Amino acid sequence: MANNLIQQGTLNRLLASVVYADFTQLNVTSGYLAKEAISIGFEGDTSMLIGTLTSAVTSPEPYMFGTVTIHLLRTQALGDAYKQQIETNTTMGSVTIYPDTQALSPFQLNNCVLQSIQETAFDGNQAGLVVRLRGVYNINSTMYAAS
Repeated sequence: MANNLIQQGTLNRLLASVVYADFTQLNVTSGYLAKEAISIGFEGDTSMLIGTLTSAVTSPEPYMFGTVTIHLLRTQALGDAYKQQIETNTTMGSVTIYPDTQALSPFQLNNCVLQSIQETAFDGNQAGLVVRLRGVYNINSTMYAAS
């Protein structure tokens, strides 16, 4: 019988960060974040399965779009730095997203853009400035070895 008492690991919410290759002044660490911190989501499938008469053909995708949601504090200068960057130039290049555990390797996004600022209430009850970053997440890297 297998041992089900496997160590489950630990999350450390203070590890999560956003690191830009070309815009280091916009790097985000825990001290700049609201409680919701950072999240990442992906759009699209990793592979297509194309039906044939008797089975299916696989067709791996070379990339997916990734969207990073950053819950900045607008009470700090970094929130305004993001606002200024959106007003100046929204193309950001490569960005690395570090998760809340060392057990999961970082996510590298390329060709990133500052996509949007979420609705912000100025009612004195919320400190967040929620910024969305969008980029290309390269997958299925072995496809390139066949070229």
